[in-house]
Amino acid sequence: MTRRAGARVVADMLDGYGVTHVFLVPAILRRTMAELERRHPHIERVVTHGEKAAAYMADGYARVSGRPGVAAAQVVGALNLAAGLREPFLAGSPVIALTGGRSPATKFRAVYQEVDDLPAFDPVTKLNATVDDAGRFPDMLRQAFRVATTGHPGPVHLQIQGNEGQLDTEETDAEPRVEATFARVPAVRPAPGDDSVREILRLLGEAERPVIVAGGGVRASGAGAELVALAETLGIPVATSANGKDTIPGTHPLALGVVGTYSRECANQAVARSDLVLFVGTRTGSMTTHFWAVPPEGTAAVQIDLEPAHLGLNYPLRAFLAADAKAALSRLAALARPLHKDGWLAETERLKAEWRDRYREVLTSDAVPIRPERIAGELTAGLPADAVLVADTGHAGMWMAQFHDVTSPGQGYLRSAGHLGWAFSAGVGAKCAAPERPVVVFTGDAGLYYHLGEIETAVRRRVNLITVVNNNHGGNQSKRGFDRAYGGAPTGKSRELWTYEDVDFARIAEGMGALGLRVDKPGDLKPALERALSAGRPAVIDVHTDIEVVAPLPYRP
Repeated sequence: MTRRAGARVVADMLDGYGVTHVFLVPAILRRTMAELERRHPHIERVVTHGEKAAAYMADGYARVSGRPGVAAAQVVGALNLAAGLREPFLAGSPVIALTGGRSPATKFRAVYQEVDDLPAFDPVTKLNATVDDAGRFPDMLRQAFRVATTGHPGPVHLQIQGNEGQLDTEETDAEPRVEATFARVPAVRPAPGDDSVREILRLLGEAERPVIVAGGGVRASGAGAELVALAETLGIPVATSANGKDTIPGTHPLALGVVGTYSRECANQAVARSDLVLFVGTRTGSMTTHFWAVPPEGTAAVQIDLEPAHLGLNYPLRAFLAADAKAALSRLAALARPLHKDGWLAETERLKAEWRDRYREVLTSDAVPIRPERIAGELTAGLPADAVLVADTGHAGMWMAQFHDVTSPGQGYLRSAGHLGWAFSAGVGAKCAAPERPVVVFTGDAGLYYHLGEIETAVRRRVNLITVVNNNHGGNQSKRGFDRAYGGAPTGKSRELWTYEDVDFARIAEGMGALGLRVDKPGDLKPALERALSAGRPAVIDVHTDIEVVAPLPYRP
């Protein structure tokens, strides 16, 4: 038998599974990194300035490509990497984390940097395992890809023996084995039975005010076209979770917008009024339902989900399909007939028109300092038809959910599942996955500060990402909460809990080698975006905005 270093097995398997980038903080798997250069030079090794940023980059890469993103760190950085896996775990994103681990020869002897961090990965992974023999690389890597891409996707972790994973230097006669089926999500597409499909269609037909709520599972399944086809055939409106925002263009006549906590008012109003909700590819969690008030608990529901454990989690179901979203929606559309809910459609159209009338002025406002709604309006109008928009959480997520619209089926939208600072690093990973597409990050100054040093990573790796910063020199999503804490009478000193210095991020970007554009007037937003799109290098558009403007609160019935 031919013997080879474990590193060669790892490198060949990463190539076999279609991995194009590995995001890492060195030093980890040094021999594997060398084998990648020698045997598979097309696989880029992206060295970051922090393990958490590496995890976020792998996450952004995975969400855009549909392939597992790979992040790696030595043992001393493993806990930082585990912290970064919270985001893809909550978002259902396939990330494979590789870290160094303790050696049996030196356990419990006060070895430099030694901590048993394996348990820290349990809450944020679908699989948390060790590789302690080079002969196990083939089966453990295969299992990692299987677990990451099947059922509800999510992160996995392999701890490789040696503080830097030196196990990859040991020789083995084990051969690389690749199962191409598990190279992307969804790896398996269960199809629905026609009897269950007909039952759902019957229930939708009997309802007076049916509505579809599409989640991130529709996005992961690539089922946007099938979703739109079903909605058009039935003639019923569609709301989306924040994760499912790009499954139907916001400009489509049947689109209501994002529902839930970070939401558009008319979407919440319509879903709250519905007497039957078809949930597709969503766990019906608190953010999508505004803590189970939209729709109210007890509302009749039907649900489609790839993961059976998600079915009926928060709403009693009249019917369900344990199936892939694309397969299920396609079959529903094939058997569907128009429902002729004209009165319901007229009502939802009125709700949308009232929302547009209420916010038209701020979306086009020429106020200085600039209003964030104006940024959202400019991004709606100015992004190319194949662009990917990556939105941070907090106020960034609120502004985009409420006031930005996806305008083309070819546009993508990624949002943070709850970790401020995720968007910029995730945007780097997204651009690595889709270098031919414009990728635009929307974050605030509070979000950008988390991983500011990764601007240098983007410049060094020639990742031509565009970052739009809502720079109000503060984290003013917290304003309402601190005002309440002070009994409605905040002090001048209380503002120190959520405000920062007024920093010029355009100058910082220029100092790191990126294009920096400062925008102080609303009329300069459009030309700044156009210049960034054609710059051919990373760009930061530093938009100075009004710190006193806060996002509207979500509608709750």
